[in-house]
Amino acid sequence: MEQAQLDYFKKLLQAKLDELLDEADKTLVEMTDMDDHFPDPTDRASIESERSFELRIRDRERKLIKKIKKSLEMIEEGTYGECQECGEDIGTKRLEARPVTTLCIKCKSKQEQVEKARGL
Repeated sequence: MEQAQLDYFKKLLQAKLDELLDEADKTLVEMTDMDDHFPDPTDRASIESERSFELRIRDRERKLIKKIKKSLEMIEEGTYGECQECGEDIGTKRLEARPVTTLCIKCKSKQEQVEKARGL
């Protein structure tokens, strides 16, 4: 992959990482600053439901943050854009659609077929 493309993906990944970390900080502040005194049980249930939903979203984002950091490491190591299964180039269009991917479309399709067969 050319250096200009690597720089583009590095910038893209870093911007997404910064955005996710900012959202995590906001959630932390919001959840620690909330007043937990709701006399109405319906209000309390509604707030707890919203918190639970927010935490599920942040957990998914936490996993994405790990993938982004791994992709940034791969850029530094010079292995970004190579399929970890077959070693072929992943392709710019696929990386633009999912910059944290580590498999080419052929290997990802194969993986999904195996998972489907196993019922995962």
